[in-house]
Amino acid sequence: MIHSPYIRKPASIQRVMFTVLLALTPGIAAYVWQIGAGILVNLLIATVTALVAEALILRLRKRPVAIAIGDLSAVVTAWLVALAFPPVVPWWLTVIAVSIAIIAVKHLYGGLGQNPFNPAMAAYCTMIVAYPSLMSQWPAAGGIDFSTQLNLILGGVRELDAITGATALDTLRTGLRADGTVGSVMQAGVFGLAGGRGWEWIAGGYLLGGLFLLATRTITWHLPVGFLAGLASTAALFWIFHPDQFASPLFHLASGGAMLAAFFIVTDPVSGATTPRGKLIFAAGVGLIAYLIRAFGAYPEGIAFAVLLMNICVPLIDMKTQPSVFGHRGNGK
Repeated sequence: MIHSPYIRKPASIQRVMFTVLLALTPGIAAYVWQIGAGILVNLLIATVTALVAEALILRLRKRPVAIAIGDLSAVVTAWLVALAFPPVVPWWLTVIAVSIAIIAVKHLYGGLGQNPFNPAMAAYCTMIVAYPSLMSQWPAAGGIDFSTQLNLILGGVRELDAITGATALDTLRTGLRADGTVGSVMQAGVFGLAGGRGWEWIAGGYLLGGLFLLATRTITWHLPVGFLAGLASTAALFWIFHPDQFASPLFHLASGGAMLAAFFIVTDPVSGATTPRGKLIFAAGVGLIAYLIRAFGAYPEGIAFAVLLMNICVPLIDMKTQPSVFGHRGNGK
């Protein structure tokens, strides 16, 4: 007879990170299909940069290098940075961003498990503030071939008319501010059935990968459900009262990085909330702020800024949502 507590075999960091990388592959496959194979080059550049930066900082800190690199946490960060960036950004921008994520955001706070901010989102915010033009150059689905994408990534001449395709979120925001309506603006070719043309498939790939993470119990339902509910409910509130000026909840769920954020960004176990109620509050807050930035802010996509703002609130959220100690009332009192 085996007595309690019944403890399952602990999952190693390497196993968890490999599962996350595996779950990202459907979204990456859809990305290559709809946008082009340039994203694979950026993923390679980001991965190499992350491993070199991780090894360098660990050597300077006199920590074991092989074990830390082998846990794949740096690779996950690198992939999230690359997938959040436009697929035709120059190589040096990806290198700088990944270096900031690994060295400044992760290791300056103590390394894996110590960083209070999401490394990938901190890198994104830094780059979009520093290089707004380059971070706004998104090719349309099927717009440019792989050789052109490779040339742009490696530093070729950037002919803006050929490569710049405003995202669905950016097109909608610009059109509404020019006194258009949602119905008239969404007649543009950049829009698909629910979100951005081509990006709906990518969002579906991330959703498929997210369901895999839930099925394998790599993540819990609280964070993705909290984020999607926060984003959709806020969008629904504005849409119901003024549908000509605010897009539907479905559009916001299928556009931008909503699905990537729901299953791969807000679920960061280090920088996010840890209690069940806290996870719901944290993720719903990210969804709410992301929508407000999309609808009223200076940037068409607000997820990265929303994540960092809610990262600041995590200590307070965790403190206020601690479950009661058995036999006591209130938060352990």
